[in-house]
Amino acid sequence: MKTIIIIPTYNEYDNLRPLLDTVFSYAPQSDLLIVDDNSPDGTGQLADQIAAEDPRVHVLHRAGKLGLGTAYVAGFKYSIEHNYDAAFEMDADFSHDPKYLPGFLKTIENADLVIGSRYIPGGSTPNWSYVRRLISGSGNIFARFMLHIPVHDCTAGYRCYRREVLESIDLDTIQSQGYAFQVELAYRVMKQGFRIREIPITFMDRRIGQSKMSRKIVIEAFTFVVRARFGKVPMPSPALRKQTARVEEVSSAVRQ
Repeated sequence: MKTIIIIPTYNEYDNLRPLLDTVFSYAPQSDLLIVDDNSPDGTGQLADQIAAEDPRVHVLHRAGKLGLGTAYVAGFKYSIEHNYDAAFEMDADFSHDPKYLPGFLKTIENADLVIGSRYIPGGSTPNWSYVRRLISGSGNIFARFMLHIPVHDCTAGYRCYRREVLESIDLDTIQSQGYAFQVELAYRVMKQGFRIREIPITFMDRRIGQSKMSRKIVIEAFTFVVRARFGKVPMPSPALRKQTARVEEVSSAVRQ
């Protein structure tokens, strides 16, 4: 399977090279796409340097800080245009541990979307504050209840999508960012009837730099769920292979 790992960056200079070295130690056959939003710390220039050294690395430069959701959409379109069979979402800050990549690659062979979940047995957020756990956990419960999404971790950003999914969910109509982006994509995949599987991960706070989570991101996610619940969000036409979305939890045996 031809796979690509999409990593949006903004001021990730110190993380980038060690992250890529670790990624390729676990997934040496995958390609990697860095989508840089004109980072003032030189991340984009470093990405170009690494790409010149390693043909597996590719770079998209954007004019400014345009948002996580649009960065992933740009990466998804790149993956389709270059005929990849599956595309990953992955953070640049080591909160998404590359050691789980082999588990994703194994699981995507029999799924359409694989989500790295903090909220199934084996998953955890060991260094989060009580307040952050409360916001994230209650947000997921709210989204699942309101939208009937059979996913335990709808806001998770460590994922792998098959090409067929990305071609079916109408990327041009996605407008959400942050947590709302992840909820919207899970909702669209569910509505299309694709196979969704969750594998447990341990999610750690970033090693270097500051978290990009904000009150605005949380409010946007809440607003999206309410709008979607009452039919105020455009959805693509159902896929031809209509079926009931199935979500399965995968044991921790495939995590590493």
